[in-house]
Amino acid sequence: MYDITNTSKRLNESLHFPVLVIIEPLVLPRTCILNVLRREFDELEILDMATVQSLDCTSARDVRLVVLSIADKPIGDPSVEDDLALVAECCPNAAVAVLSNHEDEPTVQAAMQRGVRGFLSTSLPIEIAIAGLRLVLVGGVYRPLPVAGMNRIPDFEPPDARGLASAYLVNEGAKVAIDRSVTDLTPREQQVLAELELGLPNKLIAAKLILSESTVKMHIQHIMRKCAAHNRTEAVLRWRGRLPARSLDHDPGAALMPET
Repeated sequence: MYDITNTSKRLNESLHFPVLVIIEPLVLPRTCILNVLRREFDELEILDMATVQSLDCTSARDVRLVVLSIADKPIGDPSVEDDLALVAECCPNAAVAVLSNHEDEPTVQAAMQRGVRGFLSTSLPIEIAIAGLRLVLVGGVYRPLPVAGMNRIPDFEPPDARGLASAYLVNEGAKVAIDRSVTDLTPREQQVLAELELGLPNKLIAAKLILSESTVKMHIQHIMRKCAAHNRTEAVLRWRGRLPARSLDHDPGAALMPET
């Protein structure tokens, strides 16, 4: 009786949790993704489904995010558009992220135009995919870094150069506040800043950019100095326009504090 009572209590409590749904038709990938999400998002209930039609069972739930796997299908595929429409109908308050085997700019742009707030390529490291989902959950937009040379594609409008400082992540709330040029930072500093926005540690940044940890630390110190920031988080926020710039004349040593 004790076990039955406790199990029932846990089930009732879970009904009040916000929900993240992963929709993946293949059992093995779905199970692997499910295990990772349950480990990383313990504040959410994670539901897994094979098809969008199963969303009917979530009508009374607080669904915050739906991750839809489309594999090799193009965004314009009728079946994908039907799935996106059904997600919007069943979970009108949920953000939508797409998991795709593609990451070319036209595909990403097409997804964004259809209201997708997160575009996850299957080539992403798991740490970045998790960071992207977290951003979408708090109201941001996640998309791959635009590929150099996309401005040569017909009918493609290249992104504002100021947005390149955000690299993988774009937060719409902060985007309108950015009023400085990324030319204040060197290209390598811009790359390091992009990884800082993901919350990656120095070791992972170094491995990803093929740099030594000491070089990464040096770039971070330069970024902090140019942004007049005490730490990397403050540097990111100042660069994205959320915090007013502090004059280096008032605190000449503040931005030189290293962070390991």
